[in-house]
Amino acid sequence: MQQLLDVSWRIIREKGTDALTLGHLAEEAGVTKPVVYDHFGTRNGLLVALYEAFDRRQTTIIDESLAGSGPTLDEKAGVIASSYVDCVLTQGREIPDVLAALAGSPELEATKRTYLAAFMEKCRQALAPFVINRTLSTASLWAMLGAAEALSKAAVTDEITPKQAKDELLRLIVAMAGSDRR
Repeated sequence: MQQLLDVSWRIIREKGTDALTLGHLAEEAGVTKPVVYDHFGTRNGLLVALYEAFDRRQTTIIDESLAGSGPTLDEKAGVIASSYVDCVLTQGREIPDVLAALAGSPELEATKRTYLAAFMEKCRQALAPFVINRTLSTASLWAMLGAAEALSKAAVTDEITPKQAKDELLRLIVAMAGSDRR
């Protein structure tokens, strides 16, 4: 299955998400259509599998980085900012395309929201020691996530540098944690 995912990422990188069909994937991967259909069922199933693979990689990176980070707000926020941007940069412009495609159907949007909620909860827990009331508002976490997605996309498309994306996201996270200190 990893080979099929790798070929899928290449198709998206070279031709965009519209070119990613199960038949085209089978052709590019040198396998029969039934093999691809058995793995993913539908194009939506393939897009979900791609997003899940991205999310697993992102979760591993952030978990390892948080575990190895220092105890300050700046260090925790820096890990969240750097990990998010680095994951998107590693995947390249393909992940924003997959995210856009995931928004195309209620089923796919629900899958995306489930993973985003888990990411936001991870961030809430990592930042909780620095917030006096011990919880960040859900609105603040959605704002952080929106900024992370937008800044990462801008870095992938060379509108800003990766350092600018990470630095700005770090500033936003620190400010967000500070604004929820009540």
